[in-house]
Amino acid sequence: MTGRIYSIDAMRIIAIVFVVVIHTDPFQGVSTYGNMINFGTKTISRFAVPFFFITSGYFFAIKTADRNPATYLKQRAGKLTSLYLFGLLLAAPIFLAGRLARAELTDESVWTTAISSAREFLNPAELLYYGTSVSDILWFLPALFFSLLFVSLVDEVGTPSYVLPVALGFHLIGLLGSTYTMFVDIPFETRDALFFGFFYTSLGYTIRVRDWVPTEKTSRPLVGLIGLFIAVQFVEFYLLGYPLRGEAFGSYVYAPSYGVSTALLSTALFLYLLSRPTLFAETPVPNWGIYAVGIYVTHPTTFAILESIREALETMGYPIDSLVSWHLFLTPATIAGALGLYVLAHRIGLIEIGGSHLPGAPWLRARRSDTK
Repeated sequence: MTGRIYSIDAMRIIAIVFVVVIHTDPFQGVSTYGNMINFGTKTISRFAVPFFFITSGYFFAIKTADRNPATYLKQRAGKLTSLYLFGLLLAAPIFLAGRLARAELTDESVWTTAISSAREFLNPAELLYYGTSVSDILWFLPALFFSLLFVSLVDEVGTPSYVLPVALGFHLIGLLGSTYTMFVDIPFETRDALFFGFFYTSLGYTIRVRDWVPTEKTSRPLVGLIGLFIAVQFVEFYLLGYPLRGEAFGSYVYAPSYGVSTALLSTALFLYLLSRPTLFAETPVPNWGIYAVGIYVTHPTTFAILESIREALETMGYPIDSLVSWHLFLTPATIAGALGLYVLAHRIGLIEIGGSHLPGAPWLRARRSDTK
């Protein structure tokens, strides 16, 4: 497939909305029905993160088809690093301020809190590999780099046909460690590059390398499969979260990161997008896809600010977290605030949309140009 795939570009902005929904937890805790709604929104949103991994693997295969994978991987590492640094520098002050404020309110040592927070933020494994040292939300960026690295390494020592089977083996371990914990105890984190991102990235990579290009004639059956796998995912998560645990539906929110059905749903959706490359082409939606990564990187900060406002109001005696209006407001406000912050950073020259996100790099380039 050559040319722009409008459907994938459009899905970027759609998927990032679902990512934000996962983090804002609409209606959770409002009532039993609120928990049911939240279970539904979280369950249907689980395709979003796999979509981004699959897309990255697909385009990684395209970009490395006639060039050295190491060269392209180095370029991707530079871009992902700049995005990650931008997100960290935005989130760290807000997260630290929140911790210090809570320490002050609870008569804990502000100095001790600051020192312990700094140690957490600079923990090598959490900072460089897991991506959770400052905000759990930012884990995707280092996970994507390492996932691409794992794909490259397996391809280098074997053949492209080895990539998906190897990744699937690790992913099955990840499923046992995160979702199917009743069978075996996995004593380490499995929502990371090796056990999660590697599989979905290799899936996109294999789709391209194997040249699995569905035609428009197959789009209708794929829509049927998408609907089927959404239903299967609801059933899978419902059974795992409630009957098998002896809990009533809605008594709490069961929200695993992924399941067996997640892979089926994500694959069917991506193949459908490939079968309809001009989907949304006559709309502005594909052009909004360029903002998806910016919303992802900035929304931990805007969400943390909104949550701090909520906590402050709750402390003052205004229980807004139980209000439906607050939950209707939170997700759109988080998205709008993240987009506004991202565009503002671009306009003041801090980062460059579509270019470097290394804070200050565009401004420094402009200064160098002016002095020549």
